[in-house]
Amino acid sequence: MKHALVIGGTGMLSQASVWLSENGFHVSVIGRNPEKMQQLLEQNPTQLTPVLVDYTNTEELAEQIRSIQQQNGPIELVVAWVHSTGPHVIPCMLEMLPANQPMAFFHVSGSSSNLKDIKAKTAVPNHVFYHQIQLGFKIENGISRWLTHDEISQGVIDSVLSGKPESVIGTTEPWDKRP
Repeated sequence: MKHALVIGGTGMLSQASVWLSENGFHVSVIGRNPEKMQQLLEQNPTQLTPVLVDYTNTEELAEQIRSIQQQNGPIELVVAWVHSTGPHVIPCMLEMLPANQPMAFFHVSGSSSNLKDIKAKTAVPNHVFYHQIQLGFKIENGISRWLTHDEISQGVIDSVLSGKPESVIGTTEPWDKRP
């Protein structure tokens, strides 16, 4: 069975975590909140490995990534939503993945993120297929709102299925209409 890692997979990415587990992946899910992790596990406990860790502690994160790969095999797909408080999370994660094994990495970023800048600052090894997903907002009947968790997860699922290098969930234009 293929092995996927979802960083931040208990909140807005929870349905993407479940979807991956229902579509051929054993999914290791990194989260900080034990209650949210338990809610996720109740949806499909046989295909999910919970990883309760504060990802900003990169030493502990590295140990957990090493451990889950020993348990579930090499990681072949990563979906990562990492807040700005964790600037070393992505480099740590990439360093812990098997060298020279093809892997897809879907990097989720907020609506105000500069994707070109993020890509330029992210040292991605040649064997990693890097995809960017930008979260936007929705405009309905002239009123804007932020995306729901379900919309975010569905957008991530659509991005994984399409394999496009860049995807926007919702819209980021016009910027002055954001909530």
